[in-house]
Amino acid sequence: MSQFIHMLQSFVWGPGMLIFFLATGIRFTIKSGFFQLTGIRIWLGNTLGVLFRKREVRKTGEAHVMSQFQSFCTALAATLGTGNITGVATALVFGGPGAIFWMWVSAFFGMMTNYAENYLGIQYRYQDEHGRWVGGAMVYMERGLGCKPLAVAFALCCLGASLGMGNMVQGNAMAKGLEHAFHVPPFVSGVLCTIGVAVVITGGMKRIAGLTEKLVPFMAVLYLGGAIGVLFVFRKEIPGAFALIFSEAFGLRQAAGGVAGYGVGQAVRMGIARGIFSNEAGLGSSVMAHAQSDVKEPEIQGMWGILEIFIDTMVVCTITALVILVSGVYEPEVFQNHIANGLEAIDGTTLTGMAFGRVIPYGEQILAISTVLFAFATIVGWSYFGEQTAYYLGKEKGAQTYRLVYSLLTLPGCMLAPQMIWELSDVLNGMMAIPNLIALFFLGKQVQYGKRKT
Repeated sequence: MSQFIHMLQSFVWGPGMLIFFLATGIRFTIKSGFFQLTGIRIWLGNTLGVLFRKREVRKTGEAHVMSQFQSFCTALAATLGTGNITGVATALVFGGPGAIFWMWVSAFFGMMTNYAENYLGIQYRYQDEHGRWVGGAMVYMERGLGCKPLAVAFALCCLGASLGMGNMVQGNAMAKGLEHAFHVPPFVSGVLCTIGVAVVITGGMKRIAGLTEKLVPFMAVLYLGGAIGVLFVFRKEIPGAFALIFSEAFGLRQAAGGVAGYGVGQAVRMGIARGIFSNEAGLGSSVMAHAQSDVKEPEIQGMWGILEIFIDTMVVCTITALVILVSGVYEPEVFQNHIANGLEAIDGTTLTGMAFGRVIPYGEQILAISTVLFAFATIVGWSYFGEQTAYYLGKEKGAQTYRLVYSLLTLPGCMLAPQMIWELSDVLNGMMAIPNLIALFFLGKQVQYGKRKT
């Protein structure tokens, strides 16, 4: 089974798929005039800039929708998960420091891919008989592209991705962190997480939104506070870490010194794959949350999409990578020997915890708590994505069945082998992206770019 998944992963994430992801982002970047750079004052001004000046951005009086900030937090809860901790460490272990550079490249172009996704999500959403917004990538495939089979294919892939990447991977990283830091058996973690998830998702959209708007800022401050503390102690090593990232991104260090390395191809593949795993640009997943916003202009929600990718990858993933590289826990020879001998590499959560432990008293425990919060937020956020596609496919009965299955799968997710789950999630991500990127290719000309002044 493991060999089959590995073979399928290699096929789905081959050079063609990576080019498709990058080409999509490059297209929207060029068409927008590099809006993520040239329009930085505009998209920051219309998101963080109005957050505390306009109450309606944070709160909404409507019963069946989210505010702009709530929809952003729900989407960010799903993306700002263990991919920012475990995923970055995994990229370093299997792709080397150069993978971080390609993660940045993926995120830079992914900002505009996410903008386009959320623009189309707002443009083609509609209200059902109860006044609730129905939106998502499957909606713009059906109503914009006029291709119901493609929409159904996306919905099915999203269901699979939510159960794998959104649920089981997160639970596994959480359980590993708790086991290492507090000696909590994975079974106990799984049972508690299952109960917590069931309580939240049975409360519907409002309960999920209420949780994420409080949890996301708190967990970000907790994690980034610890990480910045580590970077402060090792601040003299930071320039060397950046130099290592850039030199290994193109194989310059290996070429100059004749040393063994991961290879540029491996760095590119792991960087882009882990970047997409973390920020989900091109998957179409976060559209489900952004489409529930009470925003009127598609351009504004597109800007929240840019901010989502920026915070997730450019800020949090970069800080995680630097923490690992400057703290001295990164030992490439050990990792490569483990991989060459068929042994399981050091778990990403454990590696990041070791970095925290070098500086902060009870650092591994703080990291474990951060991982729990990140993982739980992602599980809750992705439950909403999957539920929307289940509702699309099977109406209310489909959504009810999905909630039950999703909750029950949390327990085995906490207990399965990590590498197998990572590879399976990569496969599901790739399969989910295919119909979405096809839709973006044909609908991309409809996307307009925000020029609104704050």
